[in-house]
Amino acid sequence: MLYSELFKSMESVRWNMATDIPWQDFDRSKLTDEQAQTIKMNAITEWAALPATEMFLRDNRDDSDFSAFMSVWFFEEQKHSLVLIEYLRRFAPDLVPTEEELHRVRFEFDPAPPLETLMLHFCGEVRLNHWYRRASDWHTEPVIKAIYNVIAQDEARHAGAYLRYMKRALTQRGQDIATQARMAFAKIGVLMASAHRTPQALHPTNLHVNKGLFPNDTVQSKMPEPGWLERWLDNQIVFDKVWEGKVSTRILHNMSLLMDSSFKTVQDLNRYRKDLMRAAPGTTDVTPSVA
Repeated sequence: MLYSELFKSMESVRWNMATDIPWQDFDRSKLTDEQAQTIKMNAITEWAALPATEMFLRDNRDDSDFSAFMSVWFFEEQKHSLVLIEYLRRFAPDLVPTEEELHRVRFEFDPAPPLETLMLHFCGEVRLNHWYRRASDWHTEPVIKAIYNVIAQDEARHAGAYLRYMKRALTQRGQDIATQARMAFAKIGVLMASAHRTPQALHPTNLHVNKGLFPNDTVQSKMPEPGWLERWLDNQIVFDKVWEGKVSTRILHNMSLLMDSSFKTVQDLNRYRKDLMRAAPGTTDVTPSVA
């Protein structure tokens, strides 16, 4: 069971909001209104771990190990929202999200193939680690710079935990599951490592998840400012092609290790995906695309 191992490893490095955040270093002269507004948007976005957890528990009812791990992931993700809200409460109280604003991002996600969702969230954690590192660089106020660095490290650990469950699917759950997993991981990997080719940011909170609510069925569509994410990425933290390349390289590196292959480019991974499709009877070769 991976849950007990992951619990111990994450418990050993868990940070304390009261003592590990340098609240005393706050410098009001270095926090702009523009920066403070983005902190609010990220606090609300992090709150969406709540519906994501409900989705994971529903779609993984036959996997108690992974479902138990959700207790750790959910706690730490909600803590990210909480520390950002605490920052606003202390230093920009007029921007503290209302309970209504937080609750708006809690809506039902349609059922989805668990292995594809697992890979999607692995990639999402990799991307979020890089987003928060850039956010820390962009901010000028010392406390929020430190907070973004702390939660970026959490996101990297979460990606590592998801990767452990992905490896388990390939090695411990039988040949049929392993084949399904390889196809699912390759499919989503091609999608999520190709963000530079898409008009929108590729992250689970920015993808359509409920056909009945389309087009207002992304977490970002429920935000007080639905277009904030693209502005934050393009014009504020400047998450450019160089940084997208780092995300893609990280995804491809981990896929290479996981699949015991070598993927230097997205095209390499896509060729691998197509080979899997041809070898699997009854499957359709559909190129992944953003919903």
